[in-house]
Amino acid sequence: MTDWDAGRYLAFADERTRAAADLLARVPLTSPARVADLGCGPGNSTALLAARYPDAAITGLDSSPAMLAEARRTLPDRTFVEADLAAWEPETPPDLIYANAVLQWLPDHAALLPRLAGFLAPGGCLAVQMPDNLDEPSHRLMREVAAEAPFRDRLAGAAGARTTLGRVQDYDTWLSRAGCGVDLWRTTYIHPLPGHRGIVEWVRSTGLRPFLAPLAPDEQAAYLARYEAALRDAYPAQEDGRVLLPFPRLFLVARRR
Repeated sequence: MTDWDAGRYLAFADERTRAAADLLARVPLTSPARVADLGCGPGNSTALLAARYPDAAITGLDSSPAMLAEARRTLPDRTFVEADLAAWEPETPPDLIYANAVLQWLPDHAALLPRLAGFLAPGGCLAVQMPDNLDEPSHRLMREVAAEAPFRDRLAGAAGARTTLGRVQDYDTWLSRAGCGVDLWRTTYIHPLPGHRGIVEWVRSTGLRPFLAPLAPDEQAAYLARYEAALRDAYPAQEDGRVLLPFPRLFLVARRR
């Protein structure tokens, strides 16, 4: 895929940061010395961490040069590193590994989550938030349009870019076996957006990326037109033209014993 678009992503900065703040609010640590912000993006999550833990050594990690450039611009006093998160290993055990809206892009959570928990210092926390919306119309319709002609062949693998999340029971089992106490919850946010085009713009910088990247510009326009038309049936507009987008997210905070 092409690099992430930090500007398009930040068009919904308040809505995206809300879940990051809710995750951080449940982290029980008072003064972690070392914090790793996995998938830090443009630095909105790192800013939350820095505000709560101003004395911590916080490192933001991301695979996107564009996102890291924006993070360094807004938080020049913090450390940001380009990294492949699937292969990342910390040099020193962190007290907090914080992963907001990133691990859904990585496979094999049965191995990944215990591996990350194993990097923690004793008493440290792994805090994770992941969109849990693959069955929502917004994402089901991405796959349905991709299965139509003329997109079918080009987009045959697009739906596999994101990992299907496990059950809450699975995450509890995996992390309990890794020696952690686990706090799990699921929240559905309701985001009012400016019409169906608002839904398109929201997901264009995230979930739609694997579906748009293989297409030429004219094909992208055709795909988006079909997708937006399908959204109109799935999300009735309010009287004032706004559309309400339910967005479920899965949260967990695992503390190493």
